[in-house]
Amino acid sequence: MTSLLSQQSFAAPQGAGEWAGAARLCFRQGEEIYAQDETADLIYRLVRGAVRTSHLLADGRRQIGDFYYENDVIGVETGATHRFSAEALGDCEVLAIRRSGSTACETGRLERVIWQATTAELGRAQSHMLLLGRATACERVARFLLDIAARFRGEIVALPMSRQDMADYLGLTIETISRMLGRLQAAGLVEFLGARRYRIRRFSALSDMAAA
Repeated sequence: MTSLLSQQSFAAPQGAGEWAGAARLCFRQGEEIYAQDETADLIYRLVRGAVRTSHLLADGRRQIGDFYYENDVIGVETGATHRFSAEALGDCEVLAIRRSGSTACETGRLERVIWQATTAELGRAQSHMLLLGRATACERVARFLLDIAARFRGEIVALPMSRQDMADYLGLTIETISRMLGRLQAAGLVEFLGARRYRIRRFSALSDMAAA
């Protein structure tokens, strides 16, 4: 992680618990937090903002891993390197802590963080698999909007990712994404307030549409 360490200034954050002594890092929209195939010596907790993980295939295609929000942990790997890269979807702030070179006390705290993050990652992978298994494009998009809304409090939901991100994550084309969003809005199930904000108008109907 030499490139990250050289580009960011470290300052110990306030607070205790598993992340006491972690470094606080800030990233601007589009900046890479860690790269695919880079040594996975740091793990991160997202304090503010949203992050996208992606994997670049040999033929140049991009596969979206998942989207992460406040308090999510990213960067935990079973191997020595990162299988996905992580990029900031907007200005974001993370806490970073090293997996190696820790004291016995710190190692115990890190083990708890890693176990919790691994369990959460397994849940995300299973949810993504179920999402991609839905029969129609409209079902996938409806389920995606419900899942994003479940992560936020309040009536208005922010969509930090682009339409292309959504398409890559759902295994659809960007044209299909735009068409399905338009269909859901025309049916009165959701209301979009610009390109990146929406509210669910008819939750039960949207859940039925998602075959929930």
